[in-house]
Amino acid sequence: MGAALGSFFNVLIDRLPDRKSVIHPPSRCSSCGRSIPFWLNIPILSYIALGGKCKYCRAMIHWHHLLVEIITPLLLILVFLRFGLNDIRFYKFALLTCFLIPVFFIDLFHQLILHVLSIPLLIGGLAFALIPGSGVGIVNAGVTALLVFLLMMGLYYIYLKLRGVDGIGGGDLWLMAAVSAYFGFVHVPFIFFLAALLALIYYLVRIRDPQTGIAFGPFIAIAAYVWIFTQDVIEQFLILI
Repeated sequence: MGAALGSFFNVLIDRLPDRKSVIHPPSRCSSCGRSIPFWLNIPILSYIALGGKCKYCRAMIHWHHLLVEIITPLLLILVFLRFGLNDIRFYKFALLTCFLIPVFFIDLFHQLILHVLSIPLLIGGLAFALIPGSGVGIVNAGVTALLVFLLMMGLYYIYLKLRGVDGIGGGDLWLMAAVSAYFGFVHVPFIFFLAALLALIYYLVRIRDPQTGIAFGPFIAIAAYVWIFTQDVIEQFLILI
């Protein structure tokens, strides 16, 4: 099930940036255009059996296809182990996973966060906030999302005024607002601080040109999962210090 979802996420990753339909045509090789029959489109197994190459033209299949089909069920299993089926937070963070995976890779490859992903993600976070036991109430979720959006919008215009260039993409604003709705005002500062720290480390280690932009969405996603899986440990550490 998770691997099949990952296969669908690959369709989103490949087609949404080019504004292509995710329904039609069926899966096909991006190099030769040949349709891929269902027996060659089995998640994970087909990639391994074909050696990561198209059966017809032998062009390489991008590595993200295998990776997405692996990490999707892995993350869903970890979320299940963290919360269990009887906890509404399992379903909330499972939904978050279903959006953050395509957001992660689309932003990584194209430096683009699409509203078609971030706005439904925000709506989902607000909807879960209406359900008792979700961990974040609707007032908390709504106000936090709004404040984060307005704050980042203000910083965006200040940076634009001072430097004459965009300091953060519009898609990042919506993604940060959406993530805020899932975690609330108590947890969001840590997530965004960690995301900024990871992005800074990556920039210092990998980026040679100071004018080169980086995709911030992947770091937000990583920081969100760090908090989901280590929240108790981090909170205990903060209490001790």
